[in-house]
Amino acid sequence: LELGADDYITKPFSIRELLARIKAVLRRRHAPPQQIETYQFGDVKIDFRKSVATKGGRPVELSHYEAGILRLLITNKGEPIARNRILDEVWGYELYPTTRTIDNHVVKLRQKLEDDPHNPAHILTVHGMGYKFVD
Repeated sequence: LELGADDYITKPFSIRELLARIKAVLRRRHAPPQQIETYQFGDVKIDFRKSVATKGGRPVELSHYEAGILRLLITNKGEPIARNRILDEVWGYELYPTTRTIDNHVVKLRQKLEDDPHNPAHILTVHGMGYKFVD
């Protein structure tokens, strides 16, 4: 533990105990970060409490899910976020029926917030994985 481990398990161990310890480590790793309430990038200002944004001073309505995706991406700025993680954290799914739902919401977010939705500067696709946010 002094060398950086989170936990350890001694032999013999049951599969149930191993799975419980793995789940505990994953919960700690994905513990919700401190919630951000507002954020600004470029000419976009976002108020996550109200699920609204302004772009160039004009109001932009964000759906609950759009605001959730954006908050997750911004909170983990620069880090690729897998579609399954987005489904889990924003929708609360444990079984993943489809990830196209996320892609459709990201297209709408880009149309609302990016200067050029077809060549986004902030909400980027990480091919084969998901998305990431950069300032």
